[in-house]
Amino acid sequence: MLESVFPDKELTKEQQKVFERIETFIKDNLNGSKKAIFQLNGDAGTGKSIILTKLFLAIEKRAKENKTNNYFLVNHPELLKVYQENAGEFSELRKNRFLRPTTFINQSHKKQTKADVVVIDEAHLLLSESDNYNNFTQKNQLEEIIKLSKVVILVFDEHQVLKLKSYWSKNLVDQVIKKFQAKFEEATLMTQMRMQAPRKVVRWIDDLTDKLQLDQDLVSKKDYLTMSSNYDFRVYSNAEKMYQALKKKNSEVGESRIVATADYPSTLDGKKHYVNEGQFHLPWDQYNYSKVTWAQKPETIDEIGSIYTVQGFDLQYVAVIIGPSVSLSKDSIVVDPDKYEDQEAFKKRHEDDLSDLHTAKKSIILNSINVLLKRGVQGCFIYFHDRDIYDFLNNQR
Repeated sequence: MLESVFPDKELTKEQQKVFERIETFIKDNLNGSKKAIFQLNGDAGTGKSIILTKLFLAIEKRAKENKTNNYFLVNHPELLKVYQENAGEFSELRKNRFLRPTTFINQSHKKQTKADVVVIDEAHLLLSESDNYNNFTQKNQLEEIIKLSKVVILVFDEHQVLKLKSYWSKNLVDQVIKKFQAKFEEATLMTQMRMQAPRKVVRWIDDLTDKLQLDQDLVSKKDYLTMSSNYDFRVYSNAEKMYQALKKKNSEVGESRIVATADYPSTLDGKKHYVNEGQFHLPWDQYNYSKVTWAQKPETIDEIGSIYTVQGFDLQYVAVIIGPSVSLSKDSIVVDPDKYEDQEAFKKRHEDDLSDLHTAKKSIILNSINVLLKRGVQGCFIYFHDRDIYDFLNNQR
């Protein structure tokens, strides 16, 4: 089980206040004549998912009495496994109420049924246009879910959008909500809960991905650069040394994994595809047919995880390889989408709603880096393919 989204976990004061707001919102609008939508915003690791799981447990406890038909949706197969497993620990929760969005939409249309309350985790992963490959034929999933529900509670983080076919912005979300003239409220979580890190570490990551800036306030150690902090933050010049340090942490505290940006070839053809950086040589993760999540399988310490593997998950330590699409030019970070191997993420949209496709592609790469760097509870190790970045941070350039 993933304890960070376990329904009986205690909430912080900030989270509890938001939880109570949403509960009141549902009660006030469940029997109303208008659609009602509550949007919960927040950066990666601020505790959005735990509020949703606790909320859904409360809703389902009242479902028999209120005779409500409720669903919990997430468009992430690994996270869905966690939610379904957690559901088995509570008699009030039914595993068949935890679904992928497409399953819910197609099932509702087939049975001609509608839901009372639908909770959507990681709503930024919803498809924002039709996708026959995923058996979704309507215009966008958020709009379709709203049509099929009375009250929708959704988690949204614009910085976690990872594909053009699920490309959302605040404006696009607002347009969908406006179309239904729905009752609308929102709240934003501000406190970082996953990373046991001071603000300066989080700011270093955000400056890299939001401003394309590198903070040089790092201290040189034997094999890496670090920041004066209780949080174990390191930048390595050698990927193999970083990996060996990570394996040591994994043996000490468990659930520590190495991940990489999608800058290295990988194809779902059943064969192993490798990430190579100097002496470092490891295969990408394979498709996980097991009910056990990738990070919980001991053998995956010898694989490289992707953004699609670890988004939404906690790791004790994360080691991140940032590949060739990111480089240094005139002391600033430059992003080149043409060097990004995951061109499936850039599959052309049919909707002509993006004025600057190149900027959207760069945003997807930077979003993925931000998400990867915020997986580690106790520590984060980083290796840049472009050696100039390390030298710049080490004041040698």
